[in-house]
Amino acid sequence: MSKLNSGDRLPNVVTPLPGPESRRLAIELRRHESPNVTFVSDRGPIVWREAVDANVLDVDGNTYIDLSAGFGVAATGHRNHRVVAALHRQLDRLVHGLGDVHPSDAKIELLGKLADITPGDLSLAILASSGAEAVEAALKTARLASDKPGVLSFTGAYHGLTYGTLAVTDRKIFRGPFEDQIGIPSVQAPYPDPYRPPTELQEVGDPAGAVGAAGAALDIVSALLETNAEYIGAVIVEPLQGRAGIVRPPAGFLTGLREICDRRNLVLIFDEIFTGMGRTGRWFACEHENVVPDLLCIGKALSGALPLSACIGHPEVMAAWPINEGTAIHTSTFLGHPLACAAALAQIAEIEERGLIARAAEQGERLHGRLKELKARATGVGDVRGLGMLAGIELVRDGGPGEPQPDPDRAAEVTTEALARGLIVLADGRHGNVLSLSPPLVITDEQLNFALNTLEDCLAQA
Repeated sequence: MSKLNSGDRLPNVVTPLPGPESRRLAIELRRHESPNVTFVSDRGPIVWREAVDANVLDVDGNTYIDLSAGFGVAATGHRNHRVVAALHRQLDRLVHGLGDVHPSDAKIELLGKLADITPGDLSLAILASSGAEAVEAALKTARLASDKPGVLSFTGAYHGLTYGTLAVTDRKIFRGPFEDQIGIPSVQAPYPDPYRPPTELQEVGDPAGAVGAAGAALDIVSALLETNAEYIGAVIVEPLQGRAGIVRPPAGFLTGLREICDRRNLVLIFDEIFTGMGRTGRWFACEHENVVPDLLCIGKALSGALPLSACIGHPEVMAAWPINEGTAIHTSTFLGHPLACAAALAQIAEIEERGLIARAAEQGERLHGRLKELKARATGVGDVRGLGMLAGIELVRDGGPGEPQPDPDRAAEVTTEALARGLIVLADGRHGNVLSLSPPLVITDEQLNFALNTLEDCLAQA
């Protein structure tokens, strides 16, 4: 069996996909895992065995370029050497502690580092394991700080699938089966998607274009908040929506939300679980508009290796929590886990010392330039968009007059063909028709060029 000693390889697919060992293990998986968790079909899954930097090796010996970075986690690359070394050192010292009683030194160091890299006065944090937990910590904080239970969220939003986060997550497929158990009162405003605007914003046409759509969306937000003023205490938003299909709102939208929340004394929550930690060419996507939220949720690439997330807040907002006098009212067994904190410190050091934020900005410019060229040449590409090393390719078919029709079938064909050629790329978006690209920030120029050329070939054939 081959082994990955470096992560700068081009793909090498030596079996039909999925390979025989992946197929065998998928059958075993189906015997023991809930059928809702992993999608199993003739198209996959491939079963991963190793990964390093931008490469993945499966159990059948096939080598791939990972354009997902493991859902954005591996920003500094899979099995980053600095992160792995930090984990080995921590394993020799302390594997588990008492996070909210007798904390580890790694936890305390990480909290200080998070205060250093986050914008504005964000300096007090609640650590957790998953992104959804960080969002739930933010929702609880907003409840305490505003003295109101309700939250305004947006169409297309994805904040997690736990019961608290389902209250502010869009899409019937996620919420529908559990609607009668969702307890947090919420209202939903249209997110100003420049390419596929919600119905409420469709009457806002160009030439004002995106600016007009942002203003119209903010007007609706203001109206909803006025109507529901007695119970809405917070607004939660993704500065750039991920699972909705890499949707970047028009300039001025985040600034407008900040101004509305300031006028109404509401808590503004930014969910940067996916967009944070350098992916967009800044530490956090909100910095592109110089807007600082009251609460910032981060995760995924925070540790690059282990489950870790954080809700980081302004001291005045976080002061709504009572001082612990013996019992914490929000905590968990693995809060501030020493291994995860050590990994996060190494991940942040790697981002800083290798200049990966500047690299994401520079490489992102080349990426988006290539995607614009691809759109001009390829048929059925309705839009390309994103920021830094985060991009979406929206596939459409001719549906006659009006809005282009989403083409999820073609997106599925492209991802399957791309996998056969050694590219791991995901289809996402509200209609499943957007190819989502979030490669490791350490992907080489050769790998990225190969991937984009291959994707264009796949689009031509699908």
